Amino acid sequence: METRVLVAYASKHGATAEIAEKLGQTLRQAGLQADVLPVNRVSDLKPYQAVVMGSAVYMGQWRKEVVNFLKTNEKLLTERPVWLFSSGPMGKGDPVQLTKGWRFPKGQRPVIDRIRPRDISLFHGMLDMKKMNFFEKWVIKNVKAPVGDFRD
Repeated sequence: METRVLVAYASKHGATAEIAEKLGQTLRQAGLQADVLPVNRVSDLKPYQAVVMGSAVYMGQWRKEVVNFLKTNEKLLTERPVWLFSSGPMGKGDPVQLTKGWRFPKGQRPVIDRIRPRDISLFHGMLDMKKMNFFEKWVIKNVKAPVGDFRD
């Protein structure tokens, strides 16, 4: 039986979705069957032998739909290998160093500890001002966040 992997994600402006698609492509090239879906379109985990879950990060928080999915599906997630990723840091260099070791929101530690992911990765993100609303543009300007595509 071919290993079937779910790559689920929550993205606000599309950068995390593109990372999830790239991960799915890499898994397929490795000979695995990979389904890449927005987390709110995942209805059943039972067909999957492994799960990769990713979220965009805004102001240090994961998207609500990922947090809700992890809590709702905690039991099934503990029964299979899980990998988590966050997308968000802007700038050049190691994203973990840029965030001073941050990998996921501290408030999610209890559920993450119970799920026991194999690894938690942090990827650079992208800020495209054309996709931002007025408030987002204001915040970016005032915190002087680097703008651009920092994914590799």
